[in-house]
Amino acid sequence: MNKYKYIALILVTTFVMGVSFPVGKVGMAYAAPFFLMGIRFVLAGGILAAIVWKKPRPVGRMWGNAALIGLIQSAGVMGCAYYSMHWISSGESSIITCTNPLLVIILGTFLTGAKYRGRQWFGVAFGFLGVVITFGLQMNFQVGTLIGFAGAIFFAASTLLIKRWGAEFDMNVLAAYQMLAGGIALLLLSAVTEHPYFTFTAASVTVVLWLVIMGSIVQFVLWFYLLRSGDPAKTSAFLFLVPVFGLLSSWLLLGEKVAWYVSLGGAFICVGIFLVNWEGKAHSDGRLVRV
Repeated sequence: MNKYKYIALILVTTFVMGVSFPVGKVGMAYAAPFFLMGIRFVLAGGILAAIVWKKPRPVGRMWGNAALIGLIQSAGVMGCAYYSMHWISSGESSIITCTNPLLVIILGTFLTGAKYRGRQWFGVAFGFLGVVITFGLQMNFQVGTLIGFAGAIFFAASTLLIKRWGAEFDMNVLAAYQMLAGGIALLLLSAVTEHPYFTFTAASVTVVLWLVIMGSIVQFVLWFYLLRSGDPAKTSAFLFLVPVFGLLSSWLLLGEKVAWYVSLGGAFICVGIFLVNWEGKAHSDGRLVRV
């Protein structure tokens, strides 16, 4: 993939991810969190499934693989992220959820035998430091924080599974059916753990439309495409941009305060992304130097 196209798609995807946190929190004023997420993914999955109906559908064990990815990605990640906002801000939730890149390298090393250079480990650690700085150099460990970290672990696991199984699927088909599986699971979870409700207003319908179209269909189609097209650790490193977009959009949409250290943390995040993705420099004869 052309690197400029890759960067453009990454920026669009991480921006949509970041904005979806405060938009989702707005939606929680009109619906229970699991119920809201269930509606989001069932509608998004159903619409995308209709769009890709003529493309090859999963067969055999592929259905189980798609369902497992949906349970982990759509239900696990988003369920934890939005449920955590009962206790913490949408900006904090986006920061915690997107510690995923560090976990991808850790899980990839121990579970899949992937090999990463010391520079990449340092880059991810640098990015994680940027997240901590963005968080104000303090992390208040409470129920919401722990739930958010559970979502980050789910995110890392789903990233590795998509990279492992994604080649078997048309990625748009996978995006559709994993969202349907995750949405159904969230609706069942809502029925068991909360009192489902949805208040119809212009604002609530607008929130659902954003979450379905931009925050689900566009986001997942682009994200799965990027994961299959590149190294999952390198692609996931760009998720450190999500908290920056999440904090800024939370400030604009919800009035959540953005302190001076957000800019400093953002600079650390950018350096971390560069270190993880830097391939090295070429000799005059075109040979690449791996650093």
